Amino acid sequence: MGKSADAFRTISEAAAELSLPQHVLRFWETRFTQIKPLKRGGGRRYYRPEDILLLKGICHLLYEQGFTIKGVQRILKEDGPRHVIAIGEAGSLDALEQSDVKTTDSEIRQIGADSADSARQPVLNKQKRDQLTDVLGELLACKRMLDNAREG
Repeated sequence: MGKSADAFRTISEAAAELSLPQHVLRFWETRFTQIKPLKRGGGRRYYRPEDILLLKGICHLLYEQGFTIKGVQRILKEDGPRHVIAIGEAGSLDALEQSDVKTTDSEIRQIGADSADSARQPVLNKQKRDQLTDVLGELLACKRMLDNAREG
């Protein structure tokens, strides 16, 4: 019997799931600051389900899309980890552009446009605005999943 989807994975389990050697995952931790497995006694690594999804996205970009490490670092910096996870789940950049992630982007833009009309809108710097946009995107994705679960 396998682990539940929400269970943490050891480095050997994560490596097997991704069909990669363990040393590659350790190397990626040095190159991608977004990969942060929990480390327990003796330095044993435990990867969260979100870490595995991010690793899948990075793996897809590096090995299937042909990006360099610097290219993936740039994508992570500019678009965030959720974008890389979505690329891994969609299977390609083209599929991502046709997926619900773009709908989320348009929803975010619409909400931003609606709030711009408010006279009491606080001024946020770009970093805070980007953080809020990421959170809003995650919330909208959660809402969409809940709606689909209720319908199905």
